[in-house]
Amino acid sequence: MKKWFLSLTLGAMSVLILSGCSLLQGVDDTLEYVNSATDYINTAKSFADEAPALAERAASDQESRVELEERLNQMKEDIATFNELNPPGIAEGVHGKIVGYNDTLEQGIDGYLRNVENGEVDPKLLEDYEILQTINQLTNIMDQLEQLGS
Repeated sequence: MKKWFLSLTLGAMSVLILSGCSLLQGVDDTLEYVNSATDYINTAKSFADEAPALAERAASDQESRVELEERLNQMKEDIATFNELNPPGIAEGVHGKIVGYNDTLEQGIDGYLRNVENGEVDPKLLEDYEILQTINQLTNIMDQLEQLGS
């Protein structure tokens, strides 16, 4: 009887330990996702803060125009990298929102790049293509990410 009880106890403890490890892995995955999403949104915000002045300089300076194109293309790469993340189940809704904003942002960047490549560098077009507005919407998701991380 003691052996049976000891086996049952050890089995139950093993199940609890394994499920605890799984729970910890889920928390780790969520925190890793939140950190990645936060880093991405901060990168996008930094881009939005710097883009208008860069676009203003690019209107009259070839080096700034090249830098603007590089920054726009880098932002597209950042979007693609973020979209490839596999969010944990708890973050799927937030991830879907960010990917939706990213689609809009990428379309705006593509339109703006076409203008830049055709020699039309106008800071106002950042607004016309909703690049800055979309990034502002992305930054509003930060509260939701903070709730996931806590």
